[in-house]
Amino acid sequence: MKKQNLKDMVLAAMFLGLGLVLPFLTGQIKWIGNMLLPMHIPVLLCGLICGWQYGLVIGFILPVMRSMLFGMPPLYPTAVSMSFELAAYGFIIGFLYSHSRWQCVKSLYRCMIIAMLSGRIVWGIAQVLLLGLGDNGFTVHAFVSGAFLNAIPGIILQLILIPSIMVLLNRAKLVPFLNSKQMKEKAYAASEQNK
Repeated sequence: MKKQNLKDMVLAAMFLGLGLVLPFLTGQIKWIGNMLLPMHIPVLLCGLICGWQYGLVIGFILPVMRSMLFGMPPLYPTAVSMSFELAAYGFIIGFLYSHSRWQCVKSLYRCMIIAMLSGRIVWGIAQVLLLGLGDNGFTVHAFVSGAFLNAIPGIILQLILIPSIMVLLNRAKLVPFLNSKQMKEKAYAASEQNK
């Protein structure tokens, strides 16, 4: 097994563990946990640091695993729809960031915003498929309030915390920001390792 793959697997397991534990910090008061979105942060970081493959898998299994282990979030429909939402976050942010011309704070924000919007749309689609449309199902009002209005504190927290963590990791030379020349060199080195 290659050293980088092992490192990514260990980091992905750490992000899974963080995703299982972080909701305990806010979960005692349900509405605070719903607003701060503690499971989203490790999934977004996993996609950025480990890559889209790990972000996708960790995002997909985290809500269901947490539901089965701790009973929260409720499995149906919450954990099931969150699985698709978090998988979209991990995949989209990891894929876009790894394919960015530069890996910098500006690129990070662009990728985060696209991933956050896309994940919320995926969540809405999953809710519609699980609950149906109409008065007894999932409404537009429920989508807007669940995806955006109630989530504003969590969105703000993510937009501040995740870039701050990435900047600190860059300063510590653990996860460096890269320009286009460095990105090409990294891609070349990866292709040489795979031969």
